[in-house]
Amino acid sequence: MILVERYKGVSITEQSVEIVERKGTGHPDQICDCVMDAVSVALSQAYLREFGTILHHNIDKGLLSAGRVEKRFGGGEMIEPMELTVGDRATFSAFGRVIPVHDLAREAINGWVRRNLHRLDPARHLDIRFKLAPGSDELTDIFERGGAVREANDTSAAVGYYPLSPTEEAVLAMERELNGASFKARNPDTGEDVKVMGLRRGDELDMTVAMPLIAAEIRSEEEYFARKKAILADMEAFLAAGRRPFRRTSVHFNTLDCPGRGQGGVYLSLLGTSAEDADSGQVGRGNRVNGLIPIGRPIGTEAAAGKNPVSHVGKIYNVLSHRMAREIVEGVEGVRGAIVLLLSRIGHPVDKPLMANAQLLLEEGRGLDEVTPQVEEIMAHALGGIGDFCLGLARGEFPVC
Repeated sequence: MILVERYKGVSITEQSVEIVERKGTGHPDQICDCVMDAVSVALSQAYLREFGTILHHNIDKGLLSAGRVEKRFGGGEMIEPMELTVGDRATFSAFGRVIPVHDLAREAINGWVRRNLHRLDPARHLDIRFKLAPGSDELTDIFERGGAVREANDTSAAVGYYPLSPTEEAVLAMERELNGASFKARNPDTGEDVKVMGLRRGDELDMTVAMPLIAAEIRSEEEYFARKKAILADMEAFLAAGRRPFRRTSVHFNTLDCPGRGQGGVYLSLLGTSAEDADSGQVGRGNRVNGLIPIGRPIGTEAAAGKNPVSHVGKIYNVLSHRMAREIVEGVEGVRGAIVLLLSRIGHPVDKPLMANAQLLLEEGRGLDEVTPQVEEIMAHALGGIGDFCLGLARGEFPVC
């Protein structure tokens, strides 16, 4: 069922306060999401190669337990490696053939780590523990039933919206800048564990940024605070250069720091991530699929990372709802904002949601009846093409972390 209606709330940009968070590449929660989804993509591709279809798996229960390090100005050593627990369900054999699930998962995890966390050697710094088992008969049977589109393996809901607000765009851009190649080339002594919290009050934007400096590159407390000052100036210049409708912007960097307390008063990291000794991570505690944690926006409770891309609506509908909202805003004249809610019913095909609801922010003078036929057509078309969309998810074409 498709239902189009007018949004009756107040746009986030018209509210006096807006809070937006983004966890960056090296944050433990983001690491969990990304490596688990990398495993799902690897398994999906292996199943397709071997059997021509994607088999049952859900790799969405993951825990990254922090390790232990000894660090000092100028260097340090890892005392106890981090431990990544990879949990939930996978298909280990089918049609008389065995799938090397653990080997495929380990290769996917190590590959993501090497590409994204440049000081972390998975062979030395990361232990992987597998708690994977075959799925239940009822859920695995979904993959043995006919039909071009799988049945939903859960009754679940998701919500997406578009466009991003200027605050959301600024927070997203700041983290991408701090973990981007150009910034890292200018500031090679910075780690990947970036967290950005944006607060808009009226037309003023205030950002709080946490990002470690690398212990091996910082030889004293004095050098730390000198580098911190230079890096902060770099951030301020980037934020000021953005063409955004803020009257004033400010950035606060590593605000727990306390001069005069030596190593206890600075944010140093051996490997660039707090997972080395300070903070553990878990799937589903990081960014939503649009890359943000938008306090005050509608957000779902399902973790998309690692879920099966052809039957688990916790992944499919999370990504699709945001894409639908964008297509509506960009494709229908008179619509300036959209929220899309999708609800599945377990056992029903994923292209036939129990509810597909679009809530629209319309331009002044526009009537709902003017835009509803186009919106319904866009939503119906997206649902009709869900088979190809799911295969795109299986190839990692629509990132969820």
